[in-house]
Amino acid sequence: MRDQIVRVKRYEKVPLILVGNKVDLEPEREVMSSEGRALAQEWGCPFMETSAKSKSMVDELFAEIVRQMNYSSLPEKQDQCCTTCVVQ
Repeated sequence: MRDQIVRVKRYEKVPLILVGNKVDLEPEREVMSSEGRALAQEWGCPFMETSAKSKSMVDELFAEIVRQMNYSSLPEKQDQCCTTCVVQ
């Protein structure tokens, strides 16, 4: 999914957060936290685990999403995403 987002946006540095959900269902876990952290590190993005049921980290996730969107920067002129873009 990340690759599709990057392909559509045509720029590597899109605001992105990797989220593990349903953290309240620990016994039924399919992906370990360490795997999520490793993938987030590879992608260069934050990793968070949440639970809507127990309302764990939901507000923090929303705040981080807003932070990522606010701090995402446009490509520099020398770092254009494609040949048709004009960054002013």
